[in-house]
Amino acid sequence: MKRRLCSAILFLQAIVLGLTTPVLVQGDDLSTTQALVIGLGLAVACVLVAGMLRKAWAYYVGWAIQVAGLALGAFTPVMIVLGVVFGVLWFTAVRLGDTIDRDKAAAGVEA
Repeated sequence: MKRRLCSAILFLQAIVLGLTTPVLVQGDDLSTTQALVIGLGLAVACVLVAGMLRKAWAYYVGWAIQVAGLALGAFTPVMIVLGVVFGVLWFTAVRLGDTIDRDKAAAGVEA
């Protein structure tokens, strides 16, 4: 369940980051190339990490993506809000997923 919840969050975040890219391009702080690399790079990273969540280290990369999303607030202030929202969603998915997986294992229910 943890993997399902976290990958759903990452896929939603990939969409939001992809849609944020044009806003980054229109801003004055980054060149068009930098904005495309950052925005689309983070979106692609979300999709790739969502596919790698079978590995324990991928959750740490997921945390790094949350920090990077929050750091985009330096260029686009609304990303501070979205970064906090996705950070809370990621934290909740990890915690709730762990709890559900642990409870299923204790009950002997197959995932």
